[in-house]
Amino acid sequence: MDKDSETRDILALERTRLANERTFLAYIRTGLSMLAGAAVLFQFFASIDSYVAAGWVLVVSAVLVLLFGTYRFMQVRATLNKRLHLSQDRN
Repeated sequence: MDKDSETRDILALERTRLANERTFLAYIRTGLSMLAGAAVLFQFFASIDSYVAAGWVLVVSAVLVLLFGTYRFMQVRATLNKRLHLSQDRN
């Protein structure tokens, strides 16, 4: 493999790593927004049972989004690290 091709592959992996981090941050932002929405429902609509139930649905959904986002980030990062090590071992 020539040097240009090797550099292009490494840069492509780096771009993918950065995209994975941006996606992870989007999962975090979404989860935190859902938690904030739940807090609003609990704080201002505590006397309305359906709003309290919706708040709990938001809390559970937020936790699931955060857990899934973390799992997916770690999974993609491990795959990218394997590919990076494989490309470096070829040299």
